[in-house]
Amino acid sequence: MLPTPAEAERILEIVWVRAGRVLAGAGWRHAGRGIGGEGRDGMRFPLFVDAVARRAELPADDAATISRAVLQTLAERVTADESADLAAQLPDDVGGYLSASGRPAATGAAVDFLYRVAERAAVDPAVAEVGARAVLATLRETVTVGEFEDLVAQLPRGFDAMVDPIPRPPYDV
Repeated sequence: MLPTPAEAERILEIVWVRAGRVLAGAGWRHAGRGIGGEGRDGMRFPLFVDAVARRAELPADDAATISRAVLQTLAERVTADESADLAAQLPDDVGGYLSASGRPAATGAAVDFLYRVAERAAVDPAVAEVGARAVLATLRETVTVGEFEDLVAQLPRGFDAMVDPIPRPPYDV
């Protein structure tokens, strides 16, 4: 049985990411982690936006606006140290949106986060939710597992619905 187009795209995306990591390990690219194994020096904001646009099925301009809004709003929700740690694993043109605003970490539920993203991006809250999910999924594949876990640990419980579970390696029985 052939996979659906969405399944095929996901399979290709996984192969692309894994192949990039293998090539990075073989010295073909910067040895950082990230989409396509390109790490901090290779992945630029347009590539990040392209991944978000594909996941959210949004035009690139909308995906760029929402990506900025999500990253800026995340920076308000986590500690300055966590924001800096996350930004350190991203290229400057992506991580720059995570720069601490000098304000203490904002609190509030996921709904408040989505309304803030929607306001910043000037989009409907439903579009902000789809975009936020796509940005979080892209971040998940761009940074190390430990860094993504650290990020999620600082987000309120309501964010669980927006973040896919982090896969665990199978346990030997």
